[in-house]
Amino acid sequence: MATFLYRLGRFAFRRRHFVALFWVALLTLAGAGAASAPAAGSTSFSIPGTEAQKAFDLLEQRFPGMSADGATGRVVFKAPAGEKMTDADNKGTVEKTVKELADGSEVTSVADPYKANAVSKDGTVAYVSVKYDVSGMELKDASRDALEDAAKDARNAGLTVEIGGDALQAGAEPGAAGEVVGLAIAAVVLVITLGSLVAAGLPLLTAIIGVGIGVSTITALAKTLDLGDTTSTLALMIGLAVGIDYALFIVSRYRSELAEGRSREEAVGRAAGTAGSAVVFAGLTVVIALAGLAVVNVPMLTRMGLAAAGTVVVAVLIALTMIPALLGYAGKKVKPAGEKRRKAKEGSVGKPGLGERWASFVVRRPAAVLLLGVVGLGTVAVPATQLELGLPDDGSQPTSTTQRRAYDLLSEGFGPGFNGPLMIVVDAKDSADPKAAATAVSDDIKGLKDVVTVTPAVFNKAGDTATITVIPASKPSSTQTEDLVHAIRDKGADVKADTDAKVLVTGTTAMNIDFSQKLNDALIPYLGLVVGLAFLLLIAVFRSILVPLKAALGFLLSVLAALGAVVAVFQWGWLGGLLGVEQTGPIMSMMPIFMVGVVFGLAMDYEVFLVTRMREAYVHGETPGQAIVTGFRHSARVVGAAAVIMIAVFGGFISSSESMIKMIGFGLAIAVFFDAFVVRMAIVPAVLALLGKKAWWLPKWLDRALPNVDVEGEGLKNLDDDTKGTDADEDRELVRA
Repeated sequence: MATFLYRLGRFAFRRRHFVALFWVALLTLAGAGAASAPAAGSTSFSIPGTEAQKAFDLLEQRFPGMSADGATGRVVFKAPAGEKMTDADNKGTVEKTVKELADGSEVTSVADPYKANAVSKDGTVAYVSVKYDVSGMELKDASRDALEDAAKDARNAGLTVEIGGDALQAGAEPGAAGEVVGLAIAAVVLVITLGSLVAAGLPLLTAIIGVGIGVSTITALAKTLDLGDTTSTLALMIGLAVGIDYALFIVSRYRSELAEGRSREEAVGRAAGTAGSAVVFAGLTVVIALAGLAVVNVPMLTRMGLAAAGTVVVAVLIALTMIPALLGYAGKKVKPAGEKRRKAKEGSVGKPGLGERWASFVVRRPAAVLLLGVVGLGTVAVPATQLELGLPDDGSQPTSTTQRRAYDLLSEGFGPGFNGPLMIVVDAKDSADPKAAATAVSDDIKGLKDVVTVTPAVFNKAGDTATITVIPASKPSSTQTEDLVHAIRDKGADVKADTDAKVLVTGTTAMNIDFSQKLNDALIPYLGLVVGLAFLLLIAVFRSILVPLKAALGFLLSVLAALGAVVAVFQWGWLGGLLGVEQTGPIMSMMPIFMVGVVFGLAMDYEVFLVTRMREAYVHGETPGQAIVTGFRHSARVVGAAAVIMIAVFGGFISSSESMIKMIGFGLAIAVFFDAFVVRMAIVPAVLALLGKKAWWLPKWLDRALPNVDVEGEGLKNLDDDTKGTDADEDRELVRA
């Protein structure tokens, strides 16, 4: 591996014009494809195997044209103070709105509130329910515009009008200002770490090119592959972070090789062979973690993971090829590591760096550092024991949005459960008396706790399937509503035994509950798959059993601590005002499995880059304690800088108005902080110091069976370094034999 990448790095350095042209051409091609691609619309959403999805599929068969999963819009009206919605003028305005909405090309029905009993008991609030023949994710912009225009006309007539439901959902948009601040912080850290604007610009430039290629490709293929807006956001977030970090590690190693007196071409080759090998394996762990999301068996999540994994692959390839090419263009503008410090201290003994001093302290006091780190993270993880999962609804939107105001008006006029009605599907095809079965279901549900309203059963034309709407007393995201769904399903088992009719619970609220449960059920298998594969990969990298085991356990600790912080902020509201969290509630159900996947890959980045330097020193004859200090001397500053950059990039997404993106940005940023600065910088060296030589133990039979990946660049020792100490090849092109 190291020898191949060494040669690849030297080739890219010599053939820099060709390499640079290739990546620029690829970026141009991807950009042109994105610009000319048809509008993607919105992605479809399904959860195979869940009861809610089975009910939707059944309704499509038994109620043709009903569009059971079609979007629903609710235009909510509130009368001015002292008036009621039943007053003649207000009633006329609402009826005019109903006529406007009925003209939509995708509209299947519009319910007149005065005929559908959709006026509150006090007469101050009413709503118009609009049903569409496609899902909210597939609704055309023209239909959304028509909905907003109708509401605007009613507002002009003097009513308070807000729009709720999934028909008006907006695409996830990260906070642009936050992204800019994140990149600005990354640029400052790069300048401080690499010592010059030119050197700092290389990682930023290559990361932007890589993300540009990845996101443009996703945009170009969005309609074909059914990719949504969140997919691009995830690819952007992860692509920027790993793209900058991977390039930083190679540039930093290049400067270290220059400081040892090697020529620029030779330094590029050795940087690609050593740091580049670490980049490959670090990238592989991220790809495994993202691609592994397929085991959850939620198509949308699978597509998101694979698209983000593709962006990471691009980031790795660019780091291995374009960085060496750009270093060839930069020439002497990228200085050897420590050149300024050496000139300032010429003739004097240099003082050890902060990383070296910290490592020496940890080696002297490993037990105390380990105990403090584990107890600290364990304390932060405590709130995770109270984790409540769910999916965000309009009630979690900022109060500035019309969706949130509509949600609040409906809660005020009809009760909190009105925002999350449950649809009960009674499949009585095998029942001797379908109507009696439907009546039995209604009677059983009316007797349950937390039920406000049960509508009469509505049968299809064949008379073998009925739908019943249930209005809970509690809000959609509450545990009481979840308990009600389970209680109805339990009653359905009794109905099945008595009448041979099947009872299925569906609707948006039930779909969210099933989605959360599916993710919970998949978490352990997913964790086993990802950690297991990466564990095997790291055994080959480190030639050790205990080092990969320690890496995996440390990762679990950092993820639990990060989840604890997420619960404290987004569920309990701690520091919520500071981070712009307007509404607390359940944690997004995708958050645990998503954090496991992404954070594991990123955590292994730091493990690989930091510990491979220690392994390299140990292989070259240093004692275990000396190897730890040596690894920190060469890598701690760069790993710390990489972590700060990643935290800044992820932190930039906290400013997003989209609650899901805000939560993901905060969760990943805090997880990287815990993993890089507590686990990798404190717990890892403490454990290695306690283990001593045992840390690098590997059974001889396993050592013989494993492939020699040579991440430390041991094979490079046999290569001639005839150009050492000269820059004669700095501008030389490869000459054909």
